[in-house]
Amino acid sequence: MMLEDNELIANAQKTLEIEADAVTALQGRIDSMFCEAVKLMAACEGRVVITGMGKSGLICQKIAATMASTGTPAFFLHPAEGIHGDLGMLMKGDVVLAVSNSGETEEIVKILPIIRRMGLKLITMSGNPSSTLARLGDVSLDISVEQEACPLGLAPTASTTVTLAMGDALAVALLKLHDFQAEDFALFHPGGALGKRLLLKVDDLMHSGDDIPMVSTGTSVKEALFEITSKKLGITGVAATDNSLVGVFTDGDLRRCLEENATCLELSIEDVMTTNPKRVLRHHLAARVLQRMEEHQITSLFVFETEEATVPIGIVHLHDLLKSGVV
Repeated sequence: MMLEDNELIANAQKTLEIEADAVTALQGRIDSMFCEAVKLMAACEGRVVITGMGKSGLICQKIAATMASTGTPAFFLHPAEGIHGDLGMLMKGDVVLAVSNSGETEEIVKILPIIRRMGLKLITMSGNPSSTLARLGDVSLDISVEQEACPLGLAPTASTTVTLAMGDALAVALLKLHDFQAEDFALFHPGGALGKRLLLKVDDLMHSGDDIPMVSTGTSVKEALFEITSKKLGITGVAATDNSLVGVFTDGDLRRCLEENATCLELSIEDVMTTNPKRVLRHHLAARVLQRMEEHQITSLFVFETEEATVPIGIVHLHDLLKSGVV
């Protein structure tokens, strides 16, 4: 069967419309029952064990992964494997989240008595509030939809989207309840650019000691140029007699200086430096440094121990961020 492009587009738009409407309808069911489910999982002394069969099972795996990465210990239990020995994964203190659109999935229903016998709290998500699963839950969440996006009404589409959305709502509510921060998230995502952006700090990247480009007040522009060249960062700081940073001078400043005054190399650095330079602290995340560089269109920042400190302890350059993989 051949379809014109406009028909394909119309079908796709209709699918998204049905699924969007289903998720919007879900908002009205975020009530005291939802709050009770969140509180049960937050108070869990073991793990949140999430189980579902078929397409629901695939969604359950994603929900478990999202919870695990945002501060709620969770894992997926396949119900068919569960009735053949994997229920041994369950332990005292666990909370079980069981998902079935019909609420009558055979493999799910079979493991409910064992969950009850173990004394575990049971949260259910079902598209049928009158189903066996919904009736047996300590807390039951309604994930019913008016229609599937599938024109045959057979393939789980809107129902799985709503299940995923409810799972995300639970995970984010738990994240807020646990006061889960970006630094906590980073601990579970140490690999790749994301982990580097959240874990690397200025202290890990900065140049320190003799590698800091610095000249004293009274230095000529020509002498400052030697410092810029030797340290290869395109910048030098200017220090007062107490070593406090009073200004910066860059290779860009030099070019502008020469354009305005061909004899500027003999000037004192104080006459051409930029005062009140931007700064960063050693404990700041590298991602924050990158944001600050982009905001002010600069490539280097001097590093200080505290907000009140005046003597720099290092310098970090955009190239350092590039090499680290933060960018």
